[in-house]
Amino acid sequence: MTEQTTTAQPVSLSSLLTPTKTVTVDYPEFEDFKVQLTYLAREELMKLRNRTLKQKFNKKTRAFEETMDEDLFLTEYVKAVIKGWSGLKYEYVSQLLLVDTSTVDLQDELVYTQENAEILMKNSSDFDTWVTEVVGDLENFTNSK
Repeated sequence: MTEQTTTAQPVSLSSLLTPTKTVTVDYPEFEDFKVQLTYLAREELMKLRNRTLKQKFNKKTRAFEETMDEDLFLTEYVKAVIKGWSGLKYEYVSQLLLVDTSTVDLQDELVYTQENAEILMKNSSDFDTWVTEVVGDLENFTNSK
């Protein structure tokens, strides 16, 4: 009797790669505030970064130097990683930013827009730090939590 061995074709890791994945994450300080965040693989993050690099000629060194357009990077980064939110009450906004809430009901919600997300990321170091930490931790996007 001869034993038949079946050799499975090796799976290519590249066929398993997922460049992005979006999950909804609870913001830790505010119970109703949930943010839809997208994980970007390193390759996607590098593409985003490269799109925001500018070549500038340095007269002293007589060479081109790369500089990052930080405003463009923030715009592209927010567009790539923040896909929406819910439950962001004006009461919470006033704890994240210095804002005048005298004309709004503190229990009403600030709707998600690309512009609102950029303003929040640009002006609230707490929110920016939290988003960066969550997006940078692969475990937040896998089922292993």
